[in-house]
Amino acid sequence: MPGVFNRSRAAAPVARVPDGTRIYAIGDIHGREDLLDRLLRDILADAGSAPDGTRLVLVYVGDYVDRGLGSRNVIERMLKGGPETFEIVHLLGNHEEAFLGFLEGTPISFDWLKYGGLETLFSYDVDVPTSRWRPRSIDMDELRRQATAAVPQAHIEFLRGCKLWHMEGDYIFVHAGLRPGVPLERQETDDLLWIRDEFLDSDADHDGKVVVHGHTICERPEIRANRINIDTGAFASGRLTCLVLEGEQRRFLHT
Repeated sequence: MPGVFNRSRAAAPVARVPDGTRIYAIGDIHGREDLLDRLLRDILADAGSAPDGTRLVLVYVGDYVDRGLGSRNVIERMLKGGPETFEIVHLLGNHEEAFLGFLEGTPISFDWLKYGGLETLFSYDVDVPTSRWRPRSIDMDELRRQATAAVPQAHIEFLRGCKLWHMEGDYIFVHAGLRPGVPLERQETDDLLWIRDEFLDSDADHDGKVVVHGHTICERPEIRANRINIDTGAFASGRLTCLVLEGEQRRFLHT
């Protein structure tokens, strides 16, 4: 498949989604509402080719905020719902968890500012440092006070309402991945949102499910026997990726 990494030597499982269903899964957006708008237009055009009566599902795998400068606009876009005729699934990403943690005063605050939080606060018109700064020199209580006043409650409720995982047929959608050998009902939230090497390097079967995930940037979509990575680093690369699943077929849309 051109433009796709396939590093697994094993034959890919014959995974499929339910009959009569077409699923679109969008990777990490990170504040690039411009790319999101373009990709949604392409998705709508593509969905026009679906047979009448097809169930259309749109899954976002999380990381709507941080790094790019349009985090607020991305959340606003999510709150508008749609596209019409689609079932919409919003998954929680680790950056959303960190954003909520900042607003609630958890110790993750300083790290979040360094990994995209300042850009998110900027999108909400919070007065953030714009030149050289040291995290410990910031009055965090004041910054949090400004942020809680600036971030609409509807945005907070949206983030709190995001799911940790979603399942369709032989696929499970999650932000970061699964801990190998652990049943789904016993997976820890930290792993679902943050796991990397233990999941990425594993050939585990994951109860026969193919895991569709983001979180770890790859140059192009990465297909392995047990997982598909669709985080193509949109905030920096300009490539926002959508995986399209129908029956046993897999294909991709990109900005």
